[in-house]
Amino acid sequence: MAKSKKRKVAPGDIASNRYASFKYDLRDKVECGIVLEGTEVKSLREGGCQLKEGYALIRDGEVYLVSIHIPPYGPASRNNHDPERDRKLLLNRRQIDRLKAQTKEKGLTLVPTRMYFSNGRAKVEIALAKGKDRFDKRESIKDREMKRDLSRALSDANR
Repeated sequence: MAKSKKRKVAPGDIASNRYASFKYDLRDKVECGIVLEGTEVKSLREGGCQLKEGYALIRDGEVYLVSIHIPPYGPASRNNHDPERDRKLLLNRRQIDRLKAQTKEKGLTLVPTRMYFSNGRAKVEIALAKGKDRFDKRESIKDREMKRDLSRALSDANR
């Protein structure tokens, strides 16, 4: 059997961070633009991006995406971008202030959940997240297995 591509959350997604929902309890989600160089956009259109280790950071009143890997674009040999550089996110001042207050008070963090193109522009969805304990992760696994078993039983009953 041929190996298929990685499963995405939605049809138009460039990359998705499915591991974030296992590792964190995701609360509010915010869509924001991202400042990219030309070769980064071309590389994203080819479909290469890794969000698994990434997080967002509020520095000097601005939000930055850290530890996101966008591979170099092949044809642009000399003028390529740094794959691991920090990328600025585009949010309103009110949104930045709200996120800053919530991350300081409640001990939440900002995690990118997916990256996609909307009307030709690259967008990132970040979520306010709280880390799960080991017990919570076991509960997530148990719930997922119960849902899988239930759907199998229903599909067998419908045959």
